[in-house]
Amino acid sequence: MNPPTLHDISPLVSAAAPIFPGDEPYALRWTARLGPGCPVNLSAVTMSPHVGAHADAPLHYADDAPAIDAVDLHAYLGPCRVIHAIGCGPLITIDHLRHAAAGLPPRVLVRTCERADTVWNPTFSAYAPETLAWLADQGVRLVGIDTPSVDPGDSKTLDAHQILRQRDLRVLENLVLDAVPAGDYELIALPLKLAGACASPVRAVLRTL
Repeated sequence: MNPPTLHDISPLVSAAAPIFPGDEPYALRWTARLGPGCPVNLSAVTMSPHVGAHADAPLHYADDAPAIDAVDLHAYLGPCRVIHAIGCGPLITIDHLRHAAAGLPPRVLVRTCERADTVWNPTFSAYAPETLAWLADQGVRLVGIDTPSVDPGDSKTLDAHQILRQRDLRVLENLVLDAVPAGDYELIALPLKLAGACASPVRAVLRTL
């Protein structure tokens, strides 16, 4: 029997990684280097927790909500469906997903583009709020997307994020689904236990069933 295939769906986190304007970019500096009297290399990293593939905490969109260290991990691990809605336009609607809605598992990732952006693109695709509510009605507990946000880049009301809050959905953003065929997988995308943080980077992977 062939071993399961792993799809790494995490983009490279680097100083060139696209970020929302004004967010904190990735930066690495060395605090120690191998040499006489020093047996190791040590680095220090600064970045927004929203750089690269990441999990938003409810705290990101509600002051009285849990930070990422308090979020239950079960949603980030288990059966998952990748649905293609390539070229869907500004918003993923229910009609873009109906063709793959039979027997949905608790986790749904939507691919909206042929190739994930490597530079900031303000016109990325997002979720229509009613689509997230519909997915919750189907028993979905986690949603994901291959763009920076479930809301449009110019949104000030974050209507899709508010549906996440109201329906207690978890979310993954900035995934790379370029090479992932539509279908069912096991998702592994655990956030770090960052005290008080509004989000966490994840190393998101899909394993074939």
